[in-house]
Amino acid sequence: MAKEKKAPRPKAETPKGFRDYFGEDVSQRAEMLRAITGVYHHYGFDALESAAVETVEALGKFLPDVDRPNEGVFAWQEFDEDDKGDWLALRYDLTAPLARVYAQHRNALPTPYRRYAMGPVWRNEKPGPGRYRQFYQCDADTVGTASVAADAEICAMLSDTLETVGIARGDYIVRVNNRKVLNGVLEAMGVSDAGQQADVLRTIDKFDKVGEAGVRQLLGKGRLDASGAYIDGVGLEAEQAEPVVQFLIAKGAGNAQTLANLRGAVGESAIGAEGIAELEEIATLLEAQGYGADRIVIDPSVVRGLGYYTGPVFEAELTFEILDEKGRKRQFGSVAGGGRYDDLVKRFTGQAVPATGVSIGVDRLLAALREKGRLESKAAGPVVVTVMDKARMADYQGMVAELRQAGIRAEVYLGNPKNFGNQLKYADKRESPVAIIEGGDEKDRGVVQINEHFETNVKGVYAIGDVAAIHKLLPFLFHFLNARLAQKSTFFFCWTAFLLAQS
Repeated sequence: MAKEKKAPRPKAETPKGFRDYFGEDVSQRAEMLRAITGVYHHYGFDALESAAVETVEALGKFLPDVDRPNEGVFAWQEFDEDDKGDWLALRYDLTAPLARVYAQHRNALPTPYRRYAMGPVWRNEKPGPGRYRQFYQCDADTVGTASVAADAEICAMLSDTLETVGIARGDYIVRVNNRKVLNGVLEAMGVSDAGQQADVLRTIDKFDKVGEAGVRQLLGKGRLDASGAYIDGVGLEAEQAEPVVQFLIAKGAGNAQTLANLRGAVGESAIGAEGIAELEEIATLLEAQGYGADRIVIDPSVVRGLGYYTGPVFEAELTFEILDEKGRKRQFGSVAGGGRYDDLVKRFTGQAVPATGVSIGVDRLLAALREKGRLESKAAGPVVVTVMDKARMADYQGMVAELRQAGIRAEVYLGNPKNFGNQLKYADKRESPVAIIEGGDEKDRGVVQINEHFETNVKGVYAIGDVAAIHKLLPFLFHFLNARLAQKSTFFFCWTAFLLAQS
């Protein structure tokens, strides 16, 4: 009889484009999310938690390829005997689920509805360095009002959020544009064909990479890219393309000059004039609240998302420099973006529902804070209570309970206590501030030892006899030691760093 082959063991590895996050990363993200949502809450927004899975139909046209619903997202079809089961997908962002939630529950929700949401989103795209298929977003949106005061509020809130999490004023700028102004530019150009308009939008989106000269070439016959390949242009005459170029370079010395330049770019277009009026009102509202051009500025060069948004568009950019993987200086770039999207809910209700919002890329913002040294490199681990005698586990559990009741993060060592050195190695690996030791001898004498230097475990002993000294040397253990001081006569500390400083 042939010997049955054993099934191969599965590989212990993450799928491409995904990664695992451990204690420090998770704690830092959680702290940042608390800070961000604290600002959102302060502005009067309510929390919403929706499902991570939506129907492909609900995600709709905002998928990269609606003809192949599993392209761009992680999607699957539910089992059905007639092969007519629904297509489901992990959410691509937090905005499309909001549209479905509002359409479904609109009769029970206040108008306007102001919500914030946070959580992971998934994109089935080619991964690359620093580009993962799962990442965190933190959004805030106002649904049900067409007032540009809502857009201005989002910009102000975004500015406050960046400063709250640790991005100093001067290290960021919130830039504001308006899709209606671009529509006016297209009118002034005489570009009415939808396909040609899309080509112009794609060309505009390359402005930050190819600059003014490159955009002029791409709007015309075309240009050679860095690899030497020829990229066909839109085919516009130079005179016809001029309004869009003037739109992109319209930023002046101040908002007033920028708006004047934009009026020249849109010509007689009514929709363009409407967009400029909205930008002017946003600038006025922000100025009244004390948000100057050092924090929020009108900037027509903001072009990301202009194919998606219907009115004001905003982007938060970090202006400080970092070194790339090749050691070259570059600006950190965008960490948040948003705008007005008045057509998203209409897909469900058939009625136009105005909405505006912003999305913060949490992982990019964390990376920025690390670059600026605004995050602690290591989170403090727990105090470790060592086990010198397995039969006295109840005593050790009582000690750790006292620490926790005093608000101190603590744990009892639960591995094999036979090798005491391994316990200290464990405390060191856990980044523990101290380890507490109470063997039989210490118990008989009514003392405990507190060991800070795990690697050498030097047994220099320093006696502390008063509360003030305890508070000075071990503030995080003050309440615990103070409570036990009433029960025990003396405490001894293996305070190696202190002793070495005294020697």
